[in-house]
Amino acid sequence: MQVEAAEASMRGTETVVGAKPAARRLGRVLVGRRRRAAVLLLALAYTAAMLMLTMGGGEGFGSSGVVEGALGPPGSVYRSHLVFERLLPEMRAFASRPNPLVTSHYKKSGKQWKPCISKRLIHSELPPSNGFLIVEANGGLNQQRISICDAIAVAKILNATLVTPAFHLNSVWRDSRAVRIAPFSNRLAHSVPMNIQALRCLTNYEALRFSEPIRTLADNMVDRMIKRSFLTGGKYVSVHLRFEEDMVAFSCCKYDGGSKENNAMENARERSWRGKFHRPGRVINPEANRRNGRCPLTPLEVGMMLRGMGFDNTTSLYVASGKIYNAEKYMAPLQQLFPFLQTKESLVTPEELAQFKGHSSRLAALDYTVCLYSEVFVMTQGSNFPHFLMGHRRYMYGGHAKTIKPDKRKLVQLFDNPNIRWDRFKHYMEDMRRHSEMKGLGLRKPQESMYNLPMPDCMCQQAEARSRNTARN
Repeated sequence: MQVEAAEASMRGTETVVGAKPAARRLGRVLVGRRRRAAVLLLALAYTAAMLMLTMGGGEGFGSSGVVEGALGPPGSVYRSHLVFERLLPEMRAFASRPNPLVTSHYKKSGKQWKPCISKRLIHSELPPSNGFLIVEANGGLNQQRISICDAIAVAKILNATLVTPAFHLNSVWRDSRAVRIAPFSNRLAHSVPMNIQALRCLTNYEALRFSEPIRTLADNMVDRMIKRSFLTGGKYVSVHLRFEEDMVAFSCCKYDGGSKENNAMENARERSWRGKFHRPGRVINPEANRRNGRCPLTPLEVGMMLRGMGFDNTTSLYVASGKIYNAEKYMAPLQQLFPFLQTKESLVTPEELAQFKGHSSRLAALDYTVCLYSEVFVMTQGSNFPHFLMGHRRYMYGGHAKTIKPDKRKLVQLFDNPNIRWDRFKHYMEDMRRHSEMKGLGLRKPQESMYNLPMPDCMCQQAEARSRNTARN
């Protein structure tokens, strides 16, 4: 009995002693659960707050399926006008010495690239034609350029006689020996046999010319720009600005115009693309569009970018564009930063421009020529215009595009910080300019276009670069 009592006493002691670790383990479990509960409550509170922000106050999902009012990472919201107000005094006071236009900042190393396509054609070498080829060149100015160049290459492959391309859909060719391709665009691969590629090079960079009225006025515009750029040695910067109403509307991006501007853009989308933005299940996120660099840069943003890159108020600036959306508001900051700003309308008289009014491709041809001969070209949105222009400038200027192609994903983050200092902003912009300079030279890869990268198909490396004057002649 004593033994049993002793064993019972020992078991009791073990139970008491063992209870302490168990209690501690239980306490840790309870603390862990309380922490997880607290985290869960915080997450629920955050979610509730976000729902109130996105859906409260009349905001949320509009009838077009566009997400409105949502908060997001840096770069999601247009605050560039606040950055402009913050940096304007320092931008006004800043004077770049020397101006990048005066001292060329495009580095040249080793042998330079020069055009090396053969321009000789002996008629007696042409074989008998297998028939006729007729194509319809649709689209804008540079889409038609692609069609013409590729049509000539296809005619060579087929050993056919190319009829002058039709630029209207109602053209009809009834010859039984004719092959008719309509519409004709992007029909030929980027990589083709060398003799066919050389023919496309010759057509695009040497043979194609604008009509006489366009060439005459465009050359006068270039001469006038050079004369008005006396503070920078006759050199000027050109900008392809894509801030027309249809471009802003199609992007589904939001700026600082409030509900009035948002409603105007919604009406513009419905007029031009009936129902496209109202399809079931389609949700468009303006904030994500902006973060991903898909929003057209405003004139204000272009002005700040260029001033940060070192182009001061003595810089002559040519703006190539259609009709700018709400120009009175959006162009004012750019003109404030660059008082020597010119456009088609300011360079020529209304009488000179009258014959081109209502013809967008002819007006684009004028812009193309003035941009082609600028010292620096600035692209702000991807399209055929800058794509072709970069290639043409590479062909003319020893293989270098002399083009500023901004990283808009980085830009929107900088423009989202109203407290950014001028020296920090300027540092980032100069880095972006240097990055564009390094990307100016490039060799075409198999799936890339010779219209944008003429090396090595249309150019060869030689000891000296082709001069600017020779290129113009």
